[in-house]
Amino acid sequence: MRISDIRGVMQLATQATTGVTRIVEGVHQSVWDTLDFPGQKNSDRKTPGKTRGITGAVYGLIHGITRLSGKSADSVMAGLQAVFEPEDGAPRHPREETFLAVLNGVMGDHLVENNNPLAIPMTLRYRETALDFQVPFAAPGASGKVLLLIHGSCMNDLQRHARQSNYVNEPGEILTAALGYSPVYVRYNSGLHISLNGQELSAQLEKLLEHWPEPVEELSVVAHSMGGLVMRSALHQAQEQGLVWPSKMNKIVFLGTPHHGAPLERAGNWLDIILGTISYTRPFTALGQLRSAGVTDLRFGNLLHEDWHGHDRFDLKPDRRQFVPLPSSVNCYTVAATLAGKRSLLADRLVGDGLVPLCSALGQHDEKPRNLAFAESSQWIAYRTGHMELLNSPAVNEQVLQWLASENA
Repeated sequence: MRISDIRGVMQLATQATTGVTRIVEGVHQSVWDTLDFPGQKNSDRKTPGKTRGITGAVYGLIHGITRLSGKSADSVMAGLQAVFEPEDGAPRHPREETFLAVLNGVMGDHLVENNNPLAIPMTLRYRETALDFQVPFAAPGASGKVLLLIHGSCMNDLQRHARQSNYVNEPGEILTAALGYSPVYVRYNSGLHISLNGQELSAQLEKLLEHWPEPVEELSVVAHSMGGLVMRSALHQAQEQGLVWPSKMNKIVFLGTPHHGAPLERAGNWLDIILGTISYTRPFTALGQLRSAGVTDLRFGNLLHEDWHGHDRFDLKPDRRQFVPLPSSVNCYTVAATLAGKRSLLADRLVGDGLVPLCSALGQHDEKPRNLAFAESSQWIAYRTGHMELLNSPAVNEQVLQWLASENA
């Protein structure tokens, strides 16, 4: 592991110790609240969930020692990192990259807020190398047709490289060979708000147009899951700001994108409410609320800052997103998957691909004004297919190839 990785893990360990201590103290106080001891009830204390007297002093001592130890260790590791670890660092093993992607998806906003070295910065990558727009870069074989590939929540760009029986079954390589695209992969911290990732992606695409070795004639996108929401957010914000890159947009293909949210996050929101109604379980809501801003955005499919800014994202509330239609100037296509063998009310709403309901992936909403206007010919359903299988399904790749090649036929 890199020194920065060890430093990041130590920061998380310190924060976890503090968090667990708060939970234990909260449960301890919940027990006191059931007893009639003067000075120990919630009504007698300024800070709910905090004990008093000798008990409070013990918990305070634990917090103090933990913070002091954590700061001291972090200072030592920061010094070692500055001396022994080069800024570029050695490439990580794919398993390490997968672990970091999951960690960022679950609590990436927390990592950024605490300046944790494990937080993943957004980068655009060509041939597994991050593009640095501060200096001229080489892009061997680059063409004026750029295909942007965007991963989903808790994932990274490397997970698209699936090989089956020595056959490369990866959209970027297939489309490069068939249609002459130059594949550019987006790697991002999927734990941040979707609108923040959209904002950063928009800025980086503007730089890509300025620095790409060849004049960009066409920009198309294949986006999986949350990646589709990030792309829609980026395009909407770029058009409002009058940026150049949207004028190069040709096609967007969405793979299992939860345009109207995913039920698992809604279930998590209900769990928060249930735990919070019982005094003994109330302290444990802190565990459920570890899930990142990116995850809670998936409840309804938030795209804009206004959808979350100024709101408690863990409150139970209805879908009040600002409606963002599909861009009229871009050809949009969607692939939805279902584990079922055929469509039915149960399969559409409850089964879906295991994570995203079929209706959500097709852009269909119970309120008709919120429906996304995908043409019938721009929708395709993969039966007996799971959410992750969309990435390496030969049938899905064939359909994507047909859509992207349609103007070139």
